[in-house]
Amino acid sequence: MKTSVFVGVSVDGFLARANGELDFLDAGGSEAHGYEEFISTIDTIVLGRKTFDILMGFDTWPYGERRVVALSSHPMDLSAASARGGRIEQMGGPPAEVMSRLAAAGAQHVYVDGGVTIQGFLRAGLINRLVVSRVPVLIGSGIPLFGTLPRDVVLRHVATKAFRGGLVQSEYEVIAE
Repeated sequence: MKTSVFVGVSVDGFLARANGELDFLDAGGSEAHGYEEFISTIDTIVLGRKTFDILMGFDTWPYGERRVVALSSHPMDLSAASARGGRIEQMGGPPAEVMSRLAAAGAQHVYVDGGVTIQGFLRAGLINRLVVSRVPVLIGSGIPLFGTLPRDVVLRHVATKAFRGGLVQSEYEVIAE
């Protein structure tokens, strides 16, 4: 099973403003940057509760019929996402346990999204690939992409692309220890 992150951040490394707003991501322009190709390879999405709450503010459900797993140790009302066509379920537990359950259910390529969730899966050594798109804006503070780690996470650079709108996207393979 493959586990990937595909994320946009400010040049100073923030996924979102402190209040969860993503408005600064528009500074990267509206040109295609590979997301559609990426998401077409995904069968399961794992995201944190805060990311789920942000998604519920979107006009349309962004993941179509893909299986979406929202992580939370507290009960969640998933009915609004289901009513919008989302195939969503809640799961709890440490990242390794979540991944074990997904593998047993036949997941092939998992997209991990949300700051705390990405950080937890990285700390657990469960991310294989990172695609980080840096948007040409500094926001000064917010929710960081990376948090503290118990050890170095060694990466192998795969590719970097620059886009007309100023977005710079780098892809890395996580080297397993």
